[in-house]
Order: sequence, then C-alpha cells, then structure tokens
Amino acid sequence: MDGSGALLQPQVAGLSSGFDIRCLSIPPDDLRGWDELTEQVAGLIRMEQQRHPGRTITVCGESFGGCLALRLITRFPSLCDQLILVNPASSALRQPWIGACSSLTQLLPTPIYQLSTLSLCNLLIASPRVCRPTRLQLLAAMQAVKPQSAAWRLALLRQFRLEDLPLDRVRQPVLILASGADRLLPSPREAKRLARFLPTTTIVQLPNSGHACLLEDQLNLSAILRSQDFCRDQLAPTVPVNAPAQAAAALW
Repeated sequence: MDGSGALLQPQVAGLSSGFDIRCLSIPPDDLRGWDELTEQVAGLIRMEQQRHPGRTITVCGESFGGCLALRLITRFPSLCDQLILVNPASSALRQPWIGACSSLTQLLPTPIYQLSTLSLCNLLIASPRVCRPTRLQLLAAMQAVKPQSAAWRLALLRQFRLEDLPLDRVRQPVLILASGADRLLPSPREAKRLARFLPTTTIVQLPNSGHACLLEDQLNLSAILRSQDFCRDQLAPTVPVNAPAQAAAALW
C-alpha cells in the first residue's frame, strides 16, 4: 500500500536469476480508483509483452497489491500466465478497524500521521525476523504516503468484494503465501477462502511470518517459487503489484 515498489528489495537478489523484475510504483498523492488502476497496470504489462514477446508473465501482488492483482486477472484473464498472492487484503471488507482507520487517517495532521506509522510498522512485521535497516526502509516508505492517500487506499480496500469478481475466469496457476503470525489480517483463513474460488490454487503457509513477510531475512521467495514450479522459464518478467503505477514497468 506504500506504492513504492521498493519493499521487494530484500528478495531481488534471489529472484533476479529467474525473473526479469518490474516493480509498480504510484505517486504518494495518487487518488485513482480500482478501474483506473487496473487499466493502467494492464497497459504497462502489454508494453512489456511487446518488448519481450513469448515470455512468461508472472503477476505478484502483496496485501493491497493482491486485491489489484485479482482485479487485473479477472478483468484481463489472458494477460498473465501465473499469479502469486502474498497475504492479500481481500478480507478487508470484514475488518471493522479498516473503516475506522480510513476515517481517522484523513483527519490527522501530517506530523501526527507520521508518528502513527510507528505503531503500524510494528503490526506489519514480525520484528525479530526483519533487520533494522529494512525496518527503517519500511517506515520511510509508509511515511512518504500522504494521509489523504492512505485514507483513500484504505477506503478502496473497504470497497473490494471478492464475490463481485468473475473468479471463474481464472485458469492460471495461483500461489498464495499466508503468514501465520499476521497481526493485521487473518491471512491463513483468507487463503483458504480464496482457494475455494480459485481451484488451481496452492497455499504455502508461513507459520512464523508477519504481514510484510517479504521483508524477512529468513524468507526466500525464489526458493519457494522453485519448490512450487513457479520458475519454469528463465528471465520471465515478474510483474509485482504492490500498488498502482505511474509509468515505467509493471507491478509489485
């Protein structure tokens, strides 16, 4: 939800041998809706397909980005070959605190808002598993988002309804990473719910990981993908979906 795309960085070294990575970034003051975001991401992926015809396209969405990835693959079902969801926030509608946070966040003065990100940062991660420099990077990414934008993105999550998507159109292999120590969302339960809608789903449980599991020193996304046969083609462009995009690449 930070929109920077930078928080994939701890995984890049391992992924770069099997994927040509593109990260999606959005401006801190971006207030586009789901439809606009989905259309723009689709356009960015088509640009990559024109540059590299025939390559496997893997879309990876984490949290907010998981919702965007699901909207993308159901609206444009032939646009990618495989989908990775990391603690997708598709259960946000059933979490009352998200609506409250959305209303409160837009009222906070920027200094108070930035102080509040300190508490949220601790909820996002399993602290012993994330080194101090990475924690500081996460905090900087969160504080770069303006309060109005954070409130808007929380409101978008409240609008997201899995049941409204034509999930029967999804035929691609889907891999879901679900953190057992996620203190923000009920990720293991949501992974099982998604698997009922997406019959080609494989769930990988991460029993000790927090919500932002890709920041953890012990987690090796590349090894997980190899074990699940998600690295079939060398240098297949990874399209991560962290959030919406401004220009440039694809998504994370």
